[in-house]
Amino acid sequence: MLWPPIDPANISERELDEAARRGERMLAWLESAQEELRAVTGTGSGPSGHVRVSVDADGRVLDVRYDGRALRLGSQDLAEETLAAVRAACADAERRTHDLMREAFPGYDPAATQAELERLLGEG
Repeated sequence: MLWPPIDPANISERELDEAARRGERMLAWLESAQEELRAVTGTGSGPSGHVRVSVDADGRVLDVRYDGRALRLGSQDLAEETLAAVRAACADAERRTHDLMREAFPGYDPAATQAELERLLGEG
């Protein structure tokens, strides 16, 4: 988690000021790190290893490579291999993005941060 949990119904002035400072720090980092974040790519392979995909930080497919053996797969198997490779590449790009954020914000935990945000917004 990026910072301690906050109870919105019982927040103190000090907690509010600290949360604002952390938010400003994160926004400043996001502005300065835009180029670095845009440069993040991820790669992934299908289970057989015959399909390799690369994506950008937003999950847009940049490249798809099939080795010679991939062409021997049936159309359904090839589609499943390709989707698995895309999913793996997206997960890799997300991990790389989170790694950059962890470097900038020690203690950052993306899953805990997402859960806290959902809790604060009443979605979880």
